[in-house]
Amino acid sequence: MESSPPRPVLRRDAGNWALQTALDRRGLGPVAGVDEAGRGACAGPLVVASCVLRPGDAAKFEGLTDSKLLTPAARDRMYDVVLRRAQDYAIVVIPVEEVDLKGVHVCNIEGMRRAIAQLRTHPGYVLIDGFRVPGLTAPSIPVIKGDQAVACVAAASILAKVTRDRIMASLHEELPRYGFDEHKGYCTGAHSEALMAHGPSHVHRWSYVNVAAAGMTHGMRAPHPVALSVAAAAVVQNGQIGRLTTPTRTPQAPVDQEERETA
Repeated sequence: MESSPPRPVLRRDAGNWALQTALDRRGLGPVAGVDEAGRGACAGPLVVASCVLRPGDAAKFEGLTDSKLLTPAARDRMYDVVLRRAQDYAIVVIPVEEVDLKGVHVCNIEGMRRAIAQLRTHPGYVLIDGFRVPGLTAPSIPVIKGDQAVACVAAASILAKVTRDRIMASLHEELPRYGFDEHKGYCTGAHSEALMAHGPSHVHRWSYVNVAAAGMTHGMRAPHPVALSVAAAAVVQNGQIGRLTTPTRTPQAPVDQEERETA
């Protein structure tokens, strides 16, 4: 009679290291976590990071959790700890031009594949925040609220968010009227007001309905190719697509407005 494979035993006192530790003990490591930052923003790049933490290193990461639950100062400190202590990591920055051409979800999936592929240490297992990613070169499972439940995913979320926040702070120096240093490109009230007052910039995602609408109001065109999408089509009036986008092809999946994130 064929037996089932052994199930890893999770220790409740292990906190967000429990799943990684159980996989490592079963010989399924190294365990990589992967997460993104900027999916819900309407400006700036999408950033995806992967991270492999050393087994037994939990004591060096006290306070490690979802990057959105940490203060900016705490994130910066933990970012330095991750860079110093991680066994391996990779950070992928996907520019707004690619997001507009392929759609944010497609870019998110591709970015996670790239982030895993760029690791020098080939993982034995990959843990992903929230949803399945096909096409990885190692077995993987999605973990609900993985950036809170799994240490290596939390570390990846910190790498992605701090990297993106610093990019947005740099863009604020170039484009101060939008306030990127405060909202980091997310759809806050202040950002929406600035977008409607000044129109979109070259770092805004023209495939997003609010950006396309602001562009139409100002009679502007996208500075780069934008695939036709549900979001863009929603603001087309009187057949004036040419004023909104420079479409090149229809993407494999529709580009939709992602759920708003906390900046």
